[in-house]
Amino acid sequence: MTGGDEQLTARLDEVTVAMESLTAMLDSELDLGQMLQAVCDHAVQVVPGADMASITLVREGEPETVASTDQRAVNFDREQYRIGDGPCLRAAETGQPVRVGVGAVGDVWPQFVSKAEQLGVASFLAAPLTVDDDMSGAVNLFGFGEHGFSELGTKILELYTATVVIGLRSARRYFAARELIDQLNRALETRAVIDQAKGILMAAHRISAEEAFQRLVKRSQDGNRKLHEVAAEFVEAVATTTA
Repeated sequence: MTGGDEQLTARLDEVTVAMESLTAMLDSELDLGQMLQAVCDHAVQVVPGADMASITLVREGEPETVASTDQRAVNFDREQYRIGDGPCLRAAETGQPVRVGVGAVGDVWPQFVSKAEQLGVASFLAAPLTVDDDMSGAVNLFGFGEHGFSELGTKILELYTATVVIGLRSARRYFAARELIDQLNRALETRAVIDQAKGILMAAHRISAEEAFQRLVKRSQDGNRKLHEVAAEFVEAVATTTA
């Protein structure tokens, strides 16, 4: 095995370990912040020439840096957000990786290049995160060397981010399901207190369920308040009176 082959094998072993670590994290109790931070830490380790990393997520058209290995990376991202363009936003928008030597894109992104020079960044690589219609983003790598990142580095990062996308999609489904459950629980609680108030009115005034409900509706409208709030207040008042 040649020296180059040995280096490639070692690099792929590092990628495998990083992906296994990420997969294990996805199998455990979900913490999105920890997962994204681990992605940044691993990316710097496995991609040749990467000195800093960050993750941009775009939700409802607003980009935000949600994890990073260095505050300078965050500052760099924010400059791109301010001017509304740059490699990380381009990758998030197009769904294609962006790999640049900073010195070669002065005509395209002059403000980006100026900020890069201030921070000592000479190379940049962004791999897209295409999660769903409401969320996109990019894993951003910064290099102090003028290598511009290699094609191998791009492929390694794309391989790794494929696992990241799975994690983000799982997280989105998890949080959506949890929100739905919370909504259902709130709806059941609301229905229960309304039914309780109706039952009290029916027993006290010997009226039908519909008549009791209409009385609650009238109180709600007269006070410009939500029906379940009126019902809960009525039930509490009755309980206090009879205690």
